[in-house]
Amino acid sequence: MNPPKPVVVPMRKGTIPIKRDQHIEYKDLEILVKCITPQGQLVSRKRTGFTAQRQRELKKAVKRARHLALLPFVV
Repeated sequence: MNPPKPVVVPMRKGTIPIKRDQHIEYKDLEILVKCITPQGQLVSRKRTGFTAQRQRELKKAVKRARHLALLPFVV
């Protein structure tokens, strides 16, 4: 019998590489723009690869950036 093949988990398409110790802030427009669709919606956790805590952090940062007019509400 052949030995079982190792399971290889590919990196998801569209994941956003952010270091674990890096905080998501409303001033980091580069990261925020990558996490928003052309319609102005947040990209799902499945596509960003963020944990639930990171996704909540992202949501807060986007809301703050929108209220300070750094990001548009609708594109």
